[in-house]
Amino acid sequence: MTDPMTPPATPTAPPQITPEQYAQIAATIESEVGRVIVGQAGVVRTVLLALLCEGHVLLEGVPGLGKTRLLTTLAHVVSLDFGRIQFTPDLMPADVTGTQVLEGDDGGSRSFVFRPGPVFNGLVLADEINRATPKTQSSLLEAMAERSVTVAGTTRALPRPFLVMATQNPIEQEGTYPLPEAQLDRFIFKAEVPFPSADDLADIVGRTTGGAEATPRVVADAATLRAMVALTRQVPVADEVVRHAVDLVVASHPDNPTSPDAIRTYVRAGASPRGAQALILGAKAMALLAGRPSASIDDVRTLAAAALGHRLVLGYEAAADGMKRSSLVDALLEAVSPQGSGVRGAP
Repeated sequence: MTDPMTPPATPTAPPQITPEQYAQIAATIESEVGRVIVGQAGVVRTVLLALLCEGHVLLEGVPGLGKTRLLTTLAHVVSLDFGRIQFTPDLMPADVTGTQVLEGDDGGSRSFVFRPGPVFNGLVLADEINRATPKTQSSLLEAMAERSVTVAGTTRALPRPFLVMATQNPIEQEGTYPLPEAQLDRFIFKAEVPFPSADDLADIVGRTTGGAEATPRVVADAATLRAMVALTRQVPVADEVVRHAVDLVVASHPDNPTSPDAIRTYVRAGASPRGAQALILGAKAMALLAGRPSASIDDVRTLAAAALGHRLVLGYEAAADGMKRSSLVDALLEAVSPQGSGVRGAP
C-alpha cells in the first residue's frame, strides 16, 4: 500500500542544498513574512514547517486575524503559483478541480477541453473551508492525499511542491459545516490563530492605516523548496524517537490499555498512522531549523498539539464538559514518558 505521506517522484531531481543553506533560507522566509504579519510567530512557524514537509496545514480562528494575509504573503515570498478558493455553500466540486467544456474551432469541429480549476497551483488557499458543503470539501481529498486530480476518467498530476493551506472559522459560528474526519486527517498540522495582544494590535492598526505597507522580498522558488523538502526527509531519526511518536499515537486510542483516563472518557477514535508520520516529518524539519543533525524526542513532543489534536475524534461527553483537544494532548504528553519509549503506569 502506498504511504499517504510519501509524495510521488518529481519529474526532475531537485538541486542539492546544505543544512546550513536550509536553515538560512527558512529563517529568511520567516523574517520576510514577519514584515507583513505582526506577532503570530507560532502560527508562522507551524505553516513554515508544513511547507518544509510538503504537508497541508489548517488554520482556525475568528475572521479578521490575518490568516488569509499570512498565506498570500508566504506564496509571494516563496514564489509559488497561487490559487485561492473562497468556500461558500453554493461552491461546486468542479469549481475546485476544474471541468470539461465543449469548444469549437474555426473549422466547425467541436471537442471537449479540460479547464483546470484553482487547485492546479503550487499553493492553494482554501479560504473558510468549512463554509462549503461536505460534498465540495471532499473534492480536495484526492488532491491532498495523492497530489493528483481525476476528472472525467483522466488523472492529472498537480505541480510540486503542492500545498493546501486552509482557513476555517470556529464551528460555533453561523453557516459552518464540520470538516469530514478523512479530510482533517490529511492536514499534517493544525494551528489555532489567537487574537493579538494589545501591543500587536496597535502595531497592526498603525501599519494598515498609514502609508504604504511593507513589501516582502522573494527569497525562494519551487526548485529550492523541492530541495528543502528532499533534505527534510533525509534527516536521521533514532529508533527511540520514532517509538515515542508511535507511543503517543497508540495512547490516543481509548481502547488501548496505555491510554490515560481523559482519552478513555472523551475520545471516540484516536489519531491515525498519519499522526505519527506528521510527528516525525515535523521533527526532522525542526532539527534542521535549529541546526541539529538529527530529530529529538523534544521535537516530537513540541509538535504533538499541532499534529495530533485535530486527529482526535471527540465524543459527546467532551462537548458537554467543555473539554478541549489541547487538554487531551496535554494528558497524552503527561501519560507517555519522554524517557525513551514507554507509558507511565503501563503494565
